[in-house]
Amino acid sequence: MISARERVAIVTGATAGIGLYTALGLARQGVQVIMVGRDPARTERARRLVAERSGSDRIETALADFASLAAVRELAEALLAEHERIDVLVNNAGLISPRFQLSGDGYELTFAVNHLAPFLLTNLLLLRLRDSAPARIVTVASQAHRGARLNISETTRPRDWTPLSAYGRSKLCNVLFTRALARRLDAKEVTAACLHPGVVATAIGDRAGALAGLGWRIMKPFLIGPEKGAATSLFLATIADPTPFHGAYVIGNRIAEPDPAARDDRLGEELWSESARLVGL
Repeated sequence: MISARERVAIVTGATAGIGLYTALGLARQGVQVIMVGRDPARTERARRLVAERSGSDRIETALADFASLAAVRELAEALLAEHERIDVLVNNAGLISPRFQLSGDGYELTFAVNHLAPFLLTNLLLLRLRDSAPARIVTVASQAHRGARLNISETTRPRDWTPLSAYGRSKLCNVLFTRALARRLDAKEVTAACLHPGVVATAIGDRAGALAGLGWRIMKPFLIGPEKGAATSLFLATIADPTPFHGAYVIGNRIAEPDPAARDDRLGEELWSESARLVGL
């Protein structure tokens, strides 16, 4: 068993909110942390904050705009070139788009950033994760997946688009992806789990449309903070034996039953095949 100081963890969306505190928690345990962000200045500020609060000198940054699959590929190439091992991948980056937008690749933005980008990044890093066994992949999903429905033929341009329906569908994709990924992995080598972090007072809901965004801003003072929101991500990233959580949806460090649509493994396989086609795998 390797020591914490030998372990390397990648956290996407690490400049604020849950991702920032996930990176901080890992750094406090002595893990080498690569904080992935989109904006160079914000990412560097986040790195300095984590370094100062953790006392670690093993904090690095990497840049990628998850609205671009080419940028995700460049990120993966850089990570593989610079790190001989990857022990933990935390797929945390996500957004709620306030209006219908397309990614640089022509796909609906929320689906592209919240699902396609982590799907591609995970697959590109998978061999290195296997070579670093035992390793783990942690994906931040949400209870927002409940009630969402997925039409594979409309993933890139859904007809019933709203900010919250798009977000819920992307989180359903996160759960389906985790289950499909787990079926492809040996839990003794790499485990895959996803989680609901709680309803966390981050900025993600501020831009969820006029009415929903207003409601979010009103509720935020009563929600849990991002440090508590990072607790389950840290639990899955650091627990001594993650194998009981392989393929699971986790809430409050316990396995929970996701929505029936998220347990539709046939749908999960269809999503996997379509996602692979869309990202060019």
